[in-house]
Amino acid sequence: MARVRQSDGTATWWGSSSGPAAVLAVLLAATGCTPVSGATADGNIPSSRPAPENDLSKRIGALFVGNVDGQRACTASVVDSPHRNLLVTAAHCVYTSELGRIDNLVFAPGYRNGQTPYGTWTLDSITTDPHWTTDEDPEYDVAFVTVAPVEGKEIEDALGGNTIATNQGFDLPVSVTGYPNDHQDPITCSGATKKLTDTQERFDCYGYTNGTSGSPWLTSAGKVIGVIGGYQQGGDTDETSYSITFDDRVAELYRKAIA
Repeated sequence: MARVRQSDGTATWWGSSSGPAAVLAVLLAATGCTPVSGATADGNIPSSRPAPENDLSKRIGALFVGNVDGQRACTASVVDSPHRNLLVTAAHCVYTSELGRIDNLVFAPGYRNGQTPYGTWTLDSITTDPHWTTDEDPEYDVAFVTVAPVEGKEIEDALGGNTIATNQGFDLPVSVTGYPNDHQDPITCSGATKKLTDTQERFDCYGYTNGTSGSPWLTSAGKVIGVIGGYQQGGDTDETSYSITFDDRVAELYRKAIA
């Protein structure tokens, strides 16, 4: 069974039936976020804002179930790789113990208001750590995903890719851009990462609800040092998001993905 938290804070339980609706239910449950109606900054926590259109944001997109006319699920982004076909997202967006690998997801980079200015890209292979696929260990909630070329062109050739950076430490300024399911455009927020444990970190900003799992944590140099996921599969409230620390675990996973 999987739980989806509603805007009133209550929980809805879903069965294990198959089909797109069941897939979406599990993916939404995986985000674990509770929207806060009318939330504003409390003096310390900023609020998200609409993301500008630029070279960094166009590499970030929404994952859809089936096609872009279907339901939105998570967020992913293009990262630099030798084969120029790689995305990073949260592991719980592409593999769950209930459903196994989610095979019918498509990626729409730069998606805005129902438009797909950079096309749609079909997910191909996924690389997750065995700790995730076996036990859904939150210490390994990150995945690398390849996408098939479109008209002979790889996605990084079309959009460029951000760099995966590991062992960067804590208290770093980042921007986090993602796709809440109740928005037609992406949101973004800037702030500093904070240490939760030696292997998990947090980012505080209002607005990161269902759909933002997998959102990249980007430095000003365009380095990805985290994605929403990990502890509480990304967070139980919309003002605090989590990521596993991008350390040797992620470096090794990246090496497997590009092999």
